[in-house]
Amino acid sequence: MTRQYLVSAESVCEGHPDKIADRISDAIVDGFLRRDPDARVACETMVTLGLVLVAGEVSSDASVNIRTVIRHAIRETGYTRPELGFDFRTCAIGVSIQQQEGEIGCTMGWKPDPCAYCPRYDGSGASDQVIVFGYATNETPEYMPMPIMLAQRLCQQLGQVRKDGTVPFLRPDGKAQVTVEYSHGRPGRVAAVVLNAQHDPGVESSHIERDISEYVIKQAIPGVLLDDRTEFHINKGGQFVIGGPVIDTGLTGRKLMVDTYGGACPHGGGAFSGKDGSRVDRSGAYMARYIAKNIVAAGLAERCTIQLSYATERAQPLSLTVDLHGTGVVGEEWLEQVVPILFSLTPTGIAETLSLKRAIYQKTAAYGHFGRELPEFAWEKTDMTAILRHYAGVKGGTDNDNRCESTHSDLHTNQKAR
Repeated sequence: MTRQYLVSAESVCEGHPDKIADRISDAIVDGFLRRDPDARVACETMVTLGLVLVAGEVSSDASVNIRTVIRHAIRETGYTRPELGFDFRTCAIGVSIQQQEGEIGCTMGWKPDPCAYCPRYDGSGASDQVIVFGYATNETPEYMPMPIMLAQRLCQQLGQVRKDGTVPFLRPDGKAQVTVEYSHGRPGRVAAVVLNAQHDPGVESSHIERDISEYVIKQAIPGVLLDDRTEFHINKGGQFVIGGPVIDTGLTGRKLMVDTYGGACPHGGGAFSGKDGSRVDRSGAYMARYIAKNIVAAGLAERCTIQLSYATERAQPLSLTVDLHGTGVVGEEWLEQVVPILFSLTPTGIAETLSLKRAIYQKTAAYGHFGRELPEFAWEKTDMTAILRHYAGVKGGTDNDNRCESTHSDLHTNQKAR
């Protein structure tokens, strides 16, 4: 690809109404998992002026004070003052969560194979029909598309300078959009930055623009990506004093592109927040990212999209598709044979591989589920690169990295067995 073109992506701050809803839903999931790692949770949240409504289903013997969890989650997003119009202390809360005897999701039975790096799992199947996607690209150190990574960084920096007092007039709501110019298929420069930040009344526009430019944009976007042609649009809509649930209803799962790859990759349509790790529309998307990232990090491709599909009560996926976008050094068909042997794709195996029974989900609720190498985000590890290179016959790993003793002959044997 030789032409120049523009790609945009957006992110939102943790005080955005939709992200408040995501945080509350994931806080409830974490609340149950802390007390019962086998809990099955599926819940949705709506936030609006002075009101939070939560509905869903839980299968667990654990006792969780859901209203306390909700108020704590709202406090964490920054709504701690009555003048914001939405306050964690005073908002009304409605809860309709059904306790169910049957499992939501699937029961997980794990049987390790003698080779710890080529595991096979058994267990019941997926809880629903699902299509998920994972994506990775080597255009950033995080193996993420540059537009969404920069948009996420801007919103993270907005939250940071609000919390530490560097920019004391900021309020919790806000959003950012970044447009990156690509040339020959690679990102080259930032063409435009659009940023809208909620603020206290009485702050002059020039003051807002100066502080946002100095303490947010310059800190979040490397200077080499900015030039004299970069356009900056900071609070161009005028005063942004009233925000959050006061003026906009928030719902769980309404920021799917923000949560994933900014539109660089298809999306299966299932939201993540509010679901425990047994729900394959969440866990499957995490596994697809894990596979794609390891393929790219192993040097087998510059870009990779993984698609997985599942059917109700079937453990193995119905389909696995690998798309290397013409950048691969190995064949896509070959990877489609290798991936199911090196990575467990059943709901049981995914949860075990990625340690999804932990209370880790509230941290995913803002700034994206992918591209942040936090200790809790096991799907961001690149610990399978050496074994992928080994099977592909690509140099770059060490003898110590090639941890699996299986040979190429074993691989073909396993393929036939499947």
